[in-house]
Amino acid sequence: MDSCLFCKLALHEIPSTTLFEDERTVVFLDINPVRPGHALVISKAHAPDLLASSREDLHAVMDTVQKIAPAVVQATGALGCNVTANVGAAAGQVIFHTHLHIIPRHEEDGLAPWPHESATSEQREALGEQIRRLL
Repeated sequence: MDSCLFCKLALHEIPSTTLFEDERTVVFLDINPVRPGHALVISKAHAPDLLASSREDLHAVMDTVQKIAPAVVQATGALGCNVTANVGAAAGQVIFHTHLHIIPRHEEDGLAPWPHESATSEQREALGEQIRRLL
């Protein structure tokens, strides 16, 4: 993937503030952070998103998140963090390479939680049946 920005970052062809690296993952600070300390954990193997990644690469990414997130939280004085992935353009994915965001969170930091909608038990059951059929 010659044109993939994250592949270039994984190969150190582009400078970054790298926080951690092992044989399967690289972690660096986002250049356009949501909050200071916003880190990206990427797989070194190219896949367009986490749904297309190998099981081994996903495990490696999650192991790295588990290692890095507490350090990010502590270094930023945060009270917690969001660990999230945007899968697909409709979900806000911009770089089509497997990655997770670690975003430090503080009380009243201006980042609202997702809005919630009500769903009846009938609506949930109907949708649940559709999803189960697709599995």
